[in-house]
Amino acid sequence: MSGTSSARGRGRFCAALAAFFSFLLPGFAASGAKSPLAVGDAAPAVVALGDSGAVVNFASVYAGQRYTLVYFYPKAGTSGCTAQGCSLRDAYEELTDRGVAVIGVSTDSVEAQRAFKEAQSYPFTLIADTDKKVMHAFGVPSYRGTNYAQRQAFLIKGGKVVWADYKASTTEQAADVLKVIANLES
Repeated sequence: MSGTSSARGRGRFCAALAAFFSFLLPGFAASGAKSPLAVGDAAPAVVALGDSGAVVNFASVYAGQRYTLVYFYPKAGTSGCTAQGCSLRDAYEELTDRGVAVIGVSTDSVEAQRAFKEAQSYPFTLIADTDKKVMHAFGVPSYRGTNYAQRQAFLIKGGKVVWADYKASTTEQAADVLKVIANLES
């Protein structure tokens, strides 16, 4: 009798565990886990905190610029993320001459973004996406088992994505964007 009770107990436990996970997984999918935006998709009109602590309304940025580059990076201050940002910093004058506003996004805090921006002399806004609202709106996944965004970039024109880079370069990010703009304008 005790073997049967034990088997029933394990069966109930497994059923409860399965119910628990079936409850979690749909909730995860509904919480914003989706495919990244593609060319032609509408750019999300999200609102988030920038490195200064001020609210940044993405729709207002899109409306005020010919192009907007929204790039995602894993963690402020790391070598690859610094190289990616420095690529954009070093080409910032050429980017702005082409009408490009640049916004960097990671899950770092406002304080970490501010320190990163100051240390690297970035002339553009960094978003503190601690709740992953911007990541989810753009469909940018986290690296497995981490809170960090995968490195991706989206070029927006007229409220639509005109270029999506799902494996964004660290050292060539600005050159890639300028090449795309040259192709779009030729």
